[in-house]
Amino acid sequence: MSTDARILAVVTEDMSLVGGGAPIFFARSPEERERIARYLARALDAMVHDLENGVYIIARH
Repeated sequence: MSTDARILAVVTEDMSLVGGGAPIFFARSPEERERIARYLARALDAMVHDLENGVYIIARH
């Protein structure tokens, strides 16, 4: 099992839910949040993970 997983970005509508070292992208709606996450994942060759609290993380495994 690899331990090289990296969080590359965070996408949210609620800035009070996030913080830290990864770039944070703010969306105006759930649809925009999903679209931004999908585009970032494609561009970064990574995967989208829904934390089910209004936050998506983009991670490379």
